[in-house]
Amino acid sequence: MSDVIVAPETRDLGELAGILGGWFKTRLPQAEAVEIRDLTYPRGAGQSHETILFEAHWREAGTARQLGCVVRIKPRGFTVFPDDLFEQQYRVMKVLADIGQPHGKAKPGAVRVARPLWFEEDPGVLGNPFFVMERKWGRVPVSIPPYAREGWLKDAAPDQRNLLWRNAVRQLAAVQGAPLEKLEFLAGPNGERGLEQEWAKYCRFAGWLQEVEPLPVLSAALERLQGLWPRNRPEGLVWGDARIGNMMFDEDFDVVAVMDWEQPSLGGALHDLAWFCVLAGTMHGPDSTYGAPLEGMGSREETVALWEELTGKSAADLEWYEDFANFKMTCTGIRLGHLRGTRMMDAASMARRLKVA
Repeated sequence: MSDVIVAPETRDLGELAGILGGWFKTRLPQAEAVEIRDLTYPRGAGQSHETILFEAHWREAGTARQLGCVVRIKPRGFTVFPDDLFEQQYRVMKVLADIGQPHGKAKPGAVRVARPLWFEEDPGVLGNPFFVMERKWGRVPVSIPPYAREGWLKDAAPDQRNLLWRNAVRQLAAVQGAPLEKLEFLAGPNGERGLEQEWAKYCRFAGWLQEVEPLPVLSAALERLQGLWPRNRPEGLVWGDARIGNMMFDEDFDVVAVMDWEQPSLGGALHDLAWFCVLAGTMHGPDSTYGAPLEGMGSREETVALWEELTGKSAADLEWYEDFANFKMTCTGIRLGHLRGTRMMDAASMARRLKVA
């Protein structure tokens, strides 16, 4: 099972190597004898974008050079989200990389991301716009197979897992140190910011889903959440898929890169913390559906306390944001079911999850 490839679309990698080789020369005109080698899809991760790893080899002024790269291609038919934020995904990573790695060396306390290299708008090259970023090397706690059931994190010692958890929460908190004035391009289509931006986004998502099938449970859940509107709405950057499965770790259990920025916003600080806590509980917590809890991984209470200490922000009303995270995850699950022609959750289970049963 460890060799399972999860990709929304795939293509002939030999043909892709030739196309990327020619394109690469347009970005580095001084490069000679360009070869694109070792193309492969990542294993056990990536369900919304076609993502391909490769090595670029070339000669420059008589010197052999090489660069590990990742190409991420905008989805064509396999679109999970209604909002097209593909360019914003590239731009937010660029901002974070420029801040955190101003001279190629990571600054302490900064968000660690793979440095974006080039963005290609022309869909004629690969069939859709794409961008290329540097490749990072490390290990990812993948979802397929679930990391709580098998793999390197399951096999790690409790103290190693605890170190990984702490480092993951440090990066989760570092996201809230991002300067919002440099991220104004992430505002909503009508200039929304804060909780209103995330709320409007997922109201659109629910409406989009109901163009395919009526889902009154989603409308009921939105009504319930709106009636319990939280008082605590701290500003902040939303990563969008905050979980350890979207972090890469080195052999010392430290974070190498924070990945998958495909749904960023200025929606506020608590969305990512809530998403992180909900998924941690599902994947490796006391109520895990994927195996026994992983000793050493911090509890929800410990995660919240460490996050508050590091960010200086209050996590009051987090329960509301966790309920909203469950709503978001339900919308995503329904959409994936539509794309795959399956039903990932029945109506009764959705109602219980969304607390409208």
